[in-house]
Amino acid sequence: MTTVGVPAEIKPDERRVALTPGGAHELTSRGVTVLVQAGAGVGSALEDADYAEAGATIVPEAADAWAADIVCKVKEPQASEFGYLRNDLLLYTYLHLAAYPAVAKALLDAGTAAIAYETVQLNGNLPLLAPMSEVAGRLSVQAGAAHLEAPKGGRGVMLGGVPGVPPADVVVIGGGHVGWNAARVASGMGAEVTILDISIDRLRALDELVFGRMKTLASNRATVAEAVAKADLVIGAVLVPGAKAPHVITEDHVRSMQKGSVLVDVAIDQGGCAETSRETSHHEPTYVVHDVVHYAVGNMPGAVPRTSTFALTNVTTPYLALLADHGLDRAIEHRPELATGLNTRAGEIVHNVVRAALDAS
Repeated sequence: MTTVGVPAEIKPDERRVALTPGGAHELTSRGVTVLVQAGAGVGSALEDADYAEAGATIVPEAADAWAADIVCKVKEPQASEFGYLRNDLLLYTYLHLAAYPAVAKALLDAGTAAIAYETVQLNGNLPLLAPMSEVAGRLSVQAGAAHLEAPKGGRGVMLGGVPGVPPADVVVIGGGHVGWNAARVASGMGAEVTILDISIDRLRALDELVFGRMKTLASNRATVAEAVAKADLVIGAVLVPGAKAPHVITEDHVRSMQKGSVLVDVAIDQGGCAETSRETSHHEPTYVVHDVVHYAVGNMPGAVPRTSTFALTNVTTPYLALLADHGLDRAIEHRPELATGLNTRAGEIVHNVVRAALDAS
């Protein structure tokens, strides 16, 4: 009988949980034993009693949950969890190994098979990353608007302006799930929005959606430089699946930005798309470089854990059930996209893009 473990997340300010009681019921109804660490769901307003009612077993310690055949998490293992990794374990979580080489080394040393949500690809899409990209994109504008306020170090600009006063200039670099959701929220709040992307096809698709309510620009060195120099808020939404994010925003770009403007680097999970970015936390979300407020929280959706938990588990649980029912290899036969999510196995990096990114770091 397969066991699935759900340990409590221990990354700072991380309150999501990798499985809901509904997901636990789905697994237990299939004969899977689900081991949930006590208190794992509390940050998402999910109580131990909810899991117990769904048929899960509540275990007191993290080690009990990590002893399962499959461990389902939200964030990459932290250093204190490396000792739980082993060669007969399947780990199913966000990994972002290009940004966290120490995690990659720990997985390789232990021989752990690990599927990363963020590299599972289906028809050119990233189905297990998309919901958190949507959340992060929308949150990026909320965070940016808040930090444009003068008491938080910003320029003192209201995103939507008021009659007789122009709105903020918001620049979104990257037109994928993060960028599009950021642009939608910023536009909805009344800001002037410009979206940059390297794909003309993507810009064409976005242009058809917005009917002139936003500007679209082909992303290159010149257009990025010009756009960020006049922006009040810049959202970095660049993604290369499995690889480190390219530094589209250089230090010179940041130096050219207006004093008190805000840069939100949503790509920080993949190393950041700005040269001046370094990962921050919800507890201390910002720092200032060249008079520009930088917001680079590595687990942005953790700020709204209940929303994020349900959005995430809506897409991860069906794959988890397949893995529990059939094991890794047969699950890949049923859903080949799981093979693109496999990052490590038997002491090797088995994802080509992740391997190249780690070799280059």
